[in-house]
Amino acid sequence: MAEETIFSKIIRKEIPADIVYQDDLITAFRDINPRAPSHILIIPNKLIPTVNDIETEDEVTMGRMFTVARKLAKEEGIDKDGYRLIMNCNVHSGQEIYHIHMHLVGGHFLGPMLIG
Repeated sequence: MAEETIFSKIIRKEIPADIVYQDDLITAFRDINPRAPSHILIIPNKLIPTVNDIETEDEVTMGRMFTVARKLAKEEGIDKDGYRLIMNCNVHSGQEIYHIHMHLVGGHFLGPMLIG
């Protein structure tokens, strides 16, 4: 079993966070170090350390992350102009917390994502 993370404590509401959505599969809360006017983290309630650890049984949860992202983008008023969804996997991507999470960012022009 993977080690518990700070996100596990946020899910259980043991530490404070600005939770904007929670159901039986997913929790979403505002990033404490936002990179855009809207910056929300969307996480599975089940601890899955990296994208590499997703199993077939997690497909419903992964799909829910995207439908929650769509719902929150609309609520944030960023759905029409656009937003970015980001998931990092392991060290070279910059993953810092080993509990998969999707960043929903938007609210201003993000520009092209340059790779390489």
